[in-house]
Order: sequence, then structure tokens, then C-alpha cells
Amino acid sequence: MAHSLMSEKWILLAWIFAGIITMFGAFTYAGLASMTKDTGGVYEYLRLIYGKFFAFLFGWTIFTIGGSGAIAALAFVFSQSVNTIIHLPDPFHTLKDISIGGLISPFAGSGIKIFAVLTISILTWINYRGVKKGGVLNNIVTAAKISGIILLILMGLFYTNPEAVNQESEIPSNPLTGIALFSGLFGAMLSAFWAYDGWVNITYVTGEIKNPQKNLPLSIIAGVGIAMTLYVLVNYAYMQVLPVSSLAAVGENQIAAAVVAGVLIGKSGTIIIALLIMICTFGAVNACIIVYPRVYYRMAQAGSFFKKAAYVHPVFRTPYVSLLYSLAWSSILIITGTFDLLTNLIIFTGFLFFGMVAWGVVRLKRKGVISTKVIGYPVIPFIIILFSAALVINTIIIHPGQSLMGFLLVLSGVPFYFYFKQKSRAVIPGDEIKYVSAEQNEI
Repeated sequence: MAHSLMSEKWILLAWIFAGIITMFGAFTYAGLASMTKDTGGVYEYLRLIYGKFFAFLFGWTIFTIGGSGAIAALAFVFSQSVNTIIHLPDPFHTLKDISIGGLISPFAGSGIKIFAVLTISILTWINYRGVKKGGVLNNIVTAAKISGIILLILMGLFYTNPEAVNQESEIPSNPLTGIALFSGLFGAMLSAFWAYDGWVNITYVTGEIKNPQKNLPLSIIAGVGIAMTLYVLVNYAYMQVLPVSSLAAVGENQIAAAVVAGVLIGKSGTIIIALLIMICTFGAVNACIIVYPRVYYRMAQAGSFFKKAAYVHPVFRTPYVSLLYSLAWSSILIITGTFDLLTNLIIFTGFLFFGMVAWGVVRLKRKGVISTKVIGYPVIPFIIILFSAALVINTIIIHPGQSLMGFLLVLSGVPFYFYFKQKSRAVIPGDEIKYVSAEQNEI
């Protein structure tokens, strides 16, 4: 974000704007909560609004980019954190400059990528053998993460740097303006949206929430509000410790929080923050490995995915084939893309469907299908639609290669949709899959 904008003010505004748009998204999704109490989230909303085809494309995008990409990106950050403390060997260093189309560098940072693949392989194996609810562990991880952020905020706000005046002069005297500022701001917001991303995942368990019409939007709004406050404050604290130019110079395989902590309290600070990030990202990777394969499992049950993804292990009672599909594709994404490439693809494709959901709210509201009050209707849904269009168009302009890759991954689902549709019609009597209900599954 510092590299894109080189301005404290615009970096903070990027976080605030992204938080506001995310909050507007919570209001918009709250309008859809009255339509169904079933689990499924965005997949179910799109099915009710547009039918099975667009719902499938969303589910397919979760597999090709959203879910697998999140697992890959989080595992990548976890591996980076490990590398901060213990230098990981880079066995293919001499091949790092080899690229495919200028977008994919499979051998760059090979040590970090290999460790990331090893991480998700171990966690997949653990979940393959069965998992139990980890509510206590999740609370501990969340407490550790927030404690680390608050510690950074407090230390940064009270930090005094005698060389601050000289450092400030390193920032270019010609700040971005006009079109360049617009593109830079949207580019920086992609990173902010990645940090806020995940709030919509609670809609996947709507059926397990008491009074979802009320509690679902409240939980999203409260969560986004807390995250937005913490992220704005911690980024402000970063820039009290280091000038924007120094933050922009942070290496690809370094983490800004660890660098700032190193300035504040030396090597021990770097190690503490790296350990906290390791704990948080390890827990997040595990959570994603539990959640996203269940989406593919459900799609397979409905005849909209590879049939074997609906298989349940006879001993461990887990969707083991779905877990292996997730492992395979996540590993490919780690090897072929960088962290920024993965997260930008997730946000870019996510906003394609985000705008569709907002337009669906407008359509259903006009038809009277949604009878409950939608906060800010019709202004907020239209803001979401316009913003989604602007972000997608801007991303196409500034990242044409990544955008093309995102579109191709989404559209790759079209032939698969008709393939799965044909296969579901051709099931031979007696060859049906013996499904196990979610209540009978250990996860």
C-alpha cells in the first residue's frame, strides 16, 4: 500500500474507505438474511436470485481462487513468518528468474513455497483423520492476535524518533494526483479488502445461527467495525515509527509488522511479532482447510462438482476426497503465484459476485420478495454496484494479466457446469453416492 500511494493520508483513507464499503456489504447481505435460514451463504443467495448456473460459478470460483487461494496465501504468510525466525533454505535459487508469461515464477522463493505446501499437507492430513471443534483454541489465537496488534499500536503511538524530520524528506515531493491517484488508491484498497475479507464466511453457517435475521448482520457489523478500528490505528502507528518510503521498501519476503517491531524493541520485537503471526496464520489456514472443502462437498452432493468430492471416509467420517482436491489445487497456487497475486485475484473475483448480490437485492426488493427493511436502500446497494464495477475495471487496467487470469479461472467453470449437469442426469440406478448428513460428520 505504501508502494502504491507513498502518502500517509491516502494509505489511512484506503483502510477507512475499504472498511466503509465492507460495512455497506454487511447492510446489503442483511437484506438477504430474511430470504432463507439455510446454510450456504453467497452460494445460496445467488441460487435464489439468479439460479443454479451463477451459483455454481461462484462455488467454482471458491474452489479455483477464493477458498484455495486463501489457504495458499495464508500458508505463504505463515511460511514467511517462519523464515523471519529461521532462515529457510532456497534449493532452486538459481532458477528464480525463470517465469511463465511474466506472471508466474515457480522457482522464486522456493524454500518458502515448499514449506507452505508442507504446512497445508500436514494440516490436511490432520483434518483427513478427523477434527473436533476448536473453539477454545480459536479464542486463544484471536486473543493473541489482538494483543499483538494493540501492543504495536501503543508502542507506535508513544514512539519518538529523533530522525523523523530527515526521514520524512525521503518521501517524493510530487504526490500522486488525478488518474494516477485514483488507480493507486484502488490498488491499495485491494490489500485492505484482503485484510477485511472473511466477514462473509459467517453466512455459510446461517443454518446454525440462532435468529440469523438479527444476529447475522449484527455479528458482521461488529466484527468489521472492530477490525476496521484496529487496522487503521495499527497502520497509523506503523507510520509513526517508519516513514512511508521505508515501509514501501520492505522486501517481498518480509512482513511490515515485524520490521516495525524490530525498530521499536530490536530483534526480540521481530521474533515476538513473527511468532504471533505464525500462530494466527497457522490457525487461519487450519480453519480454511476445515471450511472450504465442505463447500465442494455440498456442491458434489447436489451433483454440481466431482462426484468423489461427496465421499465420506468410512472410518474418520470426513470428506477426505474434497480435502485432497483442496490440497492439490492450493499447492499449485502456492507454487505458481506470489502472495500479492493470490490475494488480488481473490478480491477481484470476489467483487464480481459482490456486485451481482447487491443488484440482486435491488431486483428482489422491487419485486417485493424482500419485505424486511434493508439499511440504506436503495443508495447503499447502488454504491456497492458502482464501486464493484469501478474496482473491477481499475484492476483490469492496472493488473491486466492478473485480471485475465481471474476471468479465465471463473469462466473455466462454464464447461464444468454443463459436464456436471449431464453427469447428474446420467446416474445409473443403484450407483448413487451414499451420503452422510452434516450432523453425522465429525466436522
